[in-house]
Formats: sequence, structure tokens, C-alpha cells
Amino acid sequence: MNPLNIIMLVLMFASGIATVLLVLMHSGKGTGVSDMIASSMYNSAAGAGVWEKNLDRLSVITSVVFVVSICVMMLTFPLGTI
Repeated sequence: MNPLNIIMLVLMFASGIATVLLVLMHSGKGTGVSDMIASSMYNSAAGAGVWEKNLDRLSVITSVVFVVSICVMMLTFPLGTI
């Protein structure tokens, strides 16, 4: 395996784990981790909205990095190896 594949493999696993953690932090009808953090940090409803927006952006960024790393791995991984 060349260094590009090793870097892409590490990036794929890191972004996959980050995506799972960020998705789990999203609130589901007001009972998520983000609501607990937002309610302790901010007492207004605007604070929770900002927290959710940032969580959405981070989730999208990590999922795009995950998909791009899979596409690069698909094109550059040597054939016949595991």
C-alpha cells in the first residue's frame, strides 16, 4: 500500500467515527445531547438553534469527507489486495 492509501484509510476511519458521534449528538424531539449542552450553556432558545446549526454543518462536512475518502480509495487502492 502506498502512503496515499494509508492516509485515506486513516481519514476514512476518523471521519466515519466523527460522523457517527455527531449524528448521535443531534436532538430527537428535544431529548438529544445537544439540547442538554445548549440548555446548560444558553438559557435562550436562540442558543439551541445555533448549536444545532453548527452540529448540522459539522455532520455534513464529516460525511462529505467520508464519501470523498471512499471514492479516492476506490480509485487508488491496488487490485488484488485486501
